[in-house]
Parts: sequence; structure tokens; C-alpha cells
Amino acid sequence: MQNSKGHINQLLELNFAMVLMSTSGALGRYIVMPPPVTIWWRCFLAALFLGLFCWFWKVKFTIHSQRDAVPIFISAILLGGHWITYFFSLQYSSVAIGMLSLFTYPAMTAFLEPLILKTKFRLSHVFLAILVLTGIYFLAPEFNLQDGNSLGIVFGLLSALLYALRNILLKKRTQKYSGSTLMLFQLIVITVILSPALLIYSSNDFVSQWPAVATLALVTTAIGHTLFVMSFKHFSVSTASIISSSQPIYGIILGVIFLNEIPGWSTILGGSLILMSVVIESIRSFR
Repeated sequence: MQNSKGHINQLLELNFAMVLMSTSGALGRYIVMPPPVTIWWRCFLAALFLGLFCWFWKVKFTIHSQRDAVPIFISAILLGGHWITYFFSLQYSSVAIGMLSLFTYPAMTAFLEPLILKTKFRLSHVFLAILVLTGIYFLAPEFNLQDGNSLGIVFGLLSALLYALRNILLKKRTQKYSGSTLMLFQLIVITVILSPALLIYSSNDFVSQWPAVATLALVTTAIGHTLFVMSFKHFSVSTASIISSSQPIYGIILGVIFLNEIPGWSTILGGSLILMSVVIESIRSFR
């Protein structure tokens, strides 16, 4: 009984993280700065918020060995690439298409995790992958790189691959370090690496859009992503990723409310197939 209650609490915590992270879609469409600049400000401000949190609660910010530091550093680069390509996807298409194409990453994770971490391969994940691929077809039945939606899907799929690899690399490290420590380290790495972007692109729009960027940094990144990383302690990366596919539902609703972006029927059908995998994997993980 106690284990069932604990599992339910862990599922609720993971889904709360999804609600917070889903704000990235509407915010990514609303913010008009170039994605590399947006991500730099996102990481810089999130690192400040998370750094203050770690200092106040005396969370240790130390990496024990080079064996851990290298994978965490590489995962930070993958995370930065994931965010940049995701924001390009949102700018080219819409909240619905950008988020739904990104959330093919659970299917990618289901195939990559057994290969990289040598975990058990589940045949059920093959079925989930087929659902996701069918959903992608309905998102863009006519593929054309001259079309903004098709470009959005391409960037979304690339973002999904980078995100899947990043999560798999972090899996083993979540047993040694807190989610706050891992996220703070990655945010600092991305901030340093993306610093030259401030010399290449203009940041003039930051003054008028700082509330949206600050929300992206605090709510979406510092809190949402930290909770998501912490969930790796209780779930496999594949399970956490598939359950997190509830995120587009919240994101599309926010897009309708704040941006008046109403998805078409093909998008709804494709998204429904992708998100069907959430319910199936949630039930399987509970059992």
C-alpha cells in the first residue's frame, strides 16, 4: 500500500513538472529574440535562480570525478542544442506542431536507452514508436522544406534526438547527485558556451520581453526541468519520457488561450496518436 502511494506521489510530481515545462511552447512563440540569445538569457537567469536556491538550502555543488564530469558536460551541450533547435521549431511552425514533433523523443529514448545503458528492451515500446511515427505523418502529410510547418517538424525531430541522448546520459548520474546540482552545472556550461551569441545577435528586445524570459528561466527551467531530472531516480528514462508526453496537451491549451493558435484536425489526430502512448506507458509503469 505504501509503495503504491509513493508511486502515485512520484507520478503526480512528474506531471506537475510537465505543467511547468509546458509553458515553453507559448513562451517560445511569444519571445521574438533569436533562439541562441533567448537560450543564453534563459540559462543565465535560471542559473541565478537555481544558484540562490542551492546556496539557501546548502545543496552541494560538486562533481566527484572526471568520470562523471565528462558525461554531464556533454549532456549540457546536448541540452543547449535541444533548446535552440526547439525554439527554431516553434518560430517556424506553431506551439502545437513544435511541441508534438519534439515529443517524439520518448520513442527515440525507448530504442536508444537499451543500446546505450544496456537495459531490457521492451516490445511494448515498439508499438509506442509506431503510434508516434503515425502521428508524425498526420502532422505533416505533405513534407516540403519550403513550408514552415515542415521545417518546424525537422527542427523538432532534431531537438527530440538531442533531448533523448541528454536524458540517457544523465540517468546514472541522478543516483549520485541532486537534480538541482545537475541542472545548475548544465546551465552554467550552456551560458558560457553561448556567450559569443550576444556578440553576433542583437539583444535589444530583451528590455521589452524580460518578464517572459524570466518566466521561462524560473518556472520552465529552474523548477520544471529540475523536477524532471529528479524523476529519473524513480523511473526509467523511457518511462519518464513517455509520461512527459502529456506536456503538449498543456502547451497547446496555453497556445490557444494566450496566442489564439487553434490546431487543425490533422494536427489534433496526429497529436492524439502521439499522446496515446502517454496513457499506455503510465498504466504499464504503475503495474
